[in-house]
Amino acid sequence: MTMHQMQIPIFSKLPKTGTTIFATMSQLAAQHQAINLSQGYPDFDCSPALIELVYKYMKDGHNQYAPLAGVPALREQIASKVNRAYDCAVNPETDITVTSGATQAIYTAITSMIRENDEVIVFEPSYDSYTPSILLNNGRPIYIRLEGPDFHIPWKAVKKVMTARTRMIIINTPHNPTGSVLSAEDMEELHHIVKDNNILLLFDEVYEHMVFDKGEHLSVLKYPALRDRSLVMYSFGKTFHNTGWKLGYCIAPAYLMKEFRKVHQYLIYCVNTPLQYALAAHLEDPSHYEGIADMYQQKRDLFLELIQKSRFKFVPTQGTYFQVLDYSAISTEKDIEFAKELTIKSKVASIPLSPFYSKKDNQHLLRFCFAKKDETLERAAQILCKL
Repeated sequence: MTMHQMQIPIFSKLPKTGTTIFATMSQLAAQHQAINLSQGYPDFDCSPALIELVYKYMKDGHNQYAPLAGVPALREQIASKVNRAYDCAVNPETDITVTSGATQAIYTAITSMIRENDEVIVFEPSYDSYTPSILLNNGRPIYIRLEGPDFHIPWKAVKKVMTARTRMIIINTPHNPTGSVLSAEDMEELHHIVKDNNILLLFDEVYEHMVFDKGEHLSVLKYPALRDRSLVMYSFGKTFHNTGWKLGYCIAPAYLMKEFRKVHQYLIYCVNTPLQYALAAHLEDPSHYEGIADMYQQKRDLFLELIQKSRFKFVPTQGTYFQVLDYSAISTEKDIEFAKELTIKSKVASIPLSPFYSKKDNQHLLRFCFAKKDETLERAAQILCKL
């Protein structure tokens, strides 16, 4: 006999939110010993030299709180990297804050800028933290669907939904989950849309080093008129294959960063100290990140070559380490059910695309992560080709 427990009524701030699809599919993969191509993390290690650097700085006594904005040496290396990559001068003192991953940076930016009833334009399918961050701050997400099969932004639709309440547009390039990449024409359209108003931009550029087929990542930092109104997010975890470290950073002009830091200090105050010192030293050599696109393109090409004879249809991804596959020739099941069945029966885990939309309709699309060892991709492809 169990004792009756009184429960206090809770009025959820996120009543429609459950466990994320990433956690659900990874748990299912572990439970059924499936090959996990679902959650976006590598199954290979980060640089042993980088791990040694962390150990060195721990032994050297860098184990107390870091400055609120981040270790100065790391912010200086970030500024140098940005200047080299995007021909953009940022002030490490006022324009850069080191964060506990990009998701925390995104939440901090939205919390610092969005007030009640502010409207935020979100492109779907969208990374799953955007909408909850807006709702928790009493903002209103305004959804626009990217148009297939290449998932491009329909700029005419953006103009139609803009109102006096539009406060921010969130843009993710290279895009998770679809792998689409913004073009120079997209950046021109964006500039034309915002140049005569006070709309802020949040750019999620965590896959900046993963653009394929000799394409170029067009960071908003390359465009002075746009970067003056932008908060831009980056991830060391994605770049250096150590997503569990949860380290990233935000770049913004000083007047926006001032507000960002007001929230940042009360969310986490500062970030893991020895990791920051280690990354500062690691960034001194640009070769540690400049070859990443070639490495991931080899993996993308291998994966697509291996599944060429399968019944999946696809457009090769332009960026990120994700590939969207259309399974409509294999099954008419809804994507969540098909993804679960694929995990349980065939032992390959993926992520269905419908949870990336506010209206969870079924498009028969799954997202596969190819940031894996070649042998992992080969084993998965053998199974996928039998479906």
